[in-house]
Amino acid sequence: MNQPYKPTTGLWVLTSLLKRFLQSESKAGIILMLCTVISLTLANSAVSESYTHFWHIKIAGMSLEHFINDALMAIFFLLVGLEIERQIYIGELRQIRAALLPIFAAIGGMCVPALIHYGFNGGTPYQDGFGIPMATDIAFALGVLLLLGNKVPVALKIFLVALAIIDDLGAIIVIAIFYSKGIAWTYLAAALAIFAVLFVCNRMNVNRLSPYLVLGAVAWYCMLHSGIHATITGVILAFLIPFTDGGRESPSYILEHKLTSIVAFAILPLFALANTAIVIPETWADQLLTTHSLGIMLGLLLGKPIGVFLFSYLAIKLGWSTLPPEMNWKHVWGVGLLAGIGFTMSMFITVLAFNSPELVISAKIAIMLGSLIAAVLGVIWLLVFAKHHEAEQQHHV
Repeated sequence: MNQPYKPTTGLWVLTSLLKRFLQSESKAGIILMLCTVISLTLANSAVSESYTHFWHIKIAGMSLEHFINDALMAIFFLLVGLEIERQIYIGELRQIRAALLPIFAAIGGMCVPALIHYGFNGGTPYQDGFGIPMATDIAFALGVLLLLGNKVPVALKIFLVALAIIDDLGAIIVIAIFYSKGIAWTYLAAALAIFAVLFVCNRMNVNRLSPYLVLGAVAWYCMLHSGIHATITGVILAFLIPFTDGGRESPSYILEHKLTSIVAFAILPLFALANTAIVIPETWADQLLTTHSLGIMLGLLLGKPIGVFLFSYLAIKLGWSTLPPEMNWKHVWGVGLLAGIGFTMSMFITVLAFNSPELVISAKIAIMLGSLIAAVLGVIWLLVFAKHHEAEQQHHV
């Protein structure tokens, strides 16, 4: 008989840094919602031409939109990498039995949506969009979950964070393998050489952040010209920055502490504003019926909850993991619904998958609508279940 998992340390226990991360991401999710509404309104108003043109102003040879997507989002991925590293060393991902549950959930939440999209679009010009519904937006999802307050257990929020972090790691791997262009080997070799130098610095206990950040910026430039998407630099750099004991004096802790607010309240809102500056075409409703849009929406709305639920069930049925004591299967389904909020990562993959502005716009509309529906369904499901659970407890009392 499988012994129940008793949370002692790890992800189910909130550290001060994780509390700050959760609070920042939750607030960022609300800000992202506001930024999306503002951006869509401006893009479809009398100032539409000026507003959309603003995001194409050149900065360092790139449009402002591309600068945000290629440069600033590398900082976002750096933060994601630092949080992944933290969870591997001292968090939930350190304990294999506990880690397998969000790992399986994330794998299911990536594979099933991708298969649904490919089932609709395999062999068509749209098939490269299979990675779009694989992603979960941690900020949006936590922002929505925040609306439920203490009606859901803390373990549910942490499970969603773990799932989304692993999901982000999966998205990064997918980007590196499927959405990179032809390789420029000289630039790639230069980037790898810099990473090797930083690895040696790590092994030699060089704990000042400046060498890692300066050389990391050079590595980003090399990676940008290598054909492999430059944001991958952020994740690699995160694992090269010394973690030491993970305490407050740790370089990894210091950097993550500084980046959390910058990413939550500056970079992600800028990303939302730039990537939702969409002039909605009159035919947008008709476009939702194309296999292109249906693959994205059904991947998010059906693929995510089905994949998260089935693979979580598989992990527990095989005896490899167990549910935290505060959670049950209705909670898992609710998390699966919220995992269908793709937004940031889905938008990011969209601009990598397609060159056609028409395809990008239709994909973004499908992402926004699918994510909105997923958020509403997730909140309703968890809210109704919370009330039902409270009524049962009162009845037993």
